[in-house]
Amino acid sequence: MRPDRDTWALGLANLTAERSTCLRRSVGCVLLNARGHVLATGYNGVAAGLPHCNEASFVNLRPAISRVVYPHACAGADLPSGQGLDACQAIHAEQNALLQCRDVYAIDTCYCTTSPCVTCIKLLLNTSCQRIVFKHPYPHGDARIWWERAGRIWSQHA
Repeated sequence: MRPDRDTWALGLANLTAERSTCLRRSVGCVLLNARGHVLATGYNGVAAGLPHCNEASFVNLRPAISRVVYPHACAGADLPSGQGLDACQAIHAEQNALLQCRDVYAIDTCYCTTSPCVTCIKLLLNTSCQRIVFKHPYPHGDARIWWERAGRIWSQHA
């Protein structure tokens, strides 16, 4: 059976999230135009050329015992979700998708694995994006208020 557009696009966002280089959370974003064509994708992670936070190494403690360590983890890697955002070096999935988008005035819908933060909402408000569809809510409830105040659609997909 053919999936509806929201299910299909969120599936693409989930697949894109697998490319994340962030140890804290993997997020994917897909931007579609009004016809349902993919304009851009993005995932969260450190800036190009920097070592990935989720790059694992193994430390041998004794013979036959080793431990996984993340030597490049940023200061925000172990903080609870939604806290210490300035300590995290990751560029958000929505930000990376916007950087890849050739024409931000062609964006109709933003599909994200996690609802956007306030900063990403501000960026999306400066595009033609009318709708955000996401799978999991993010701890920043203020983002939804900003989006809906602008008369745009906020939708959690089951």
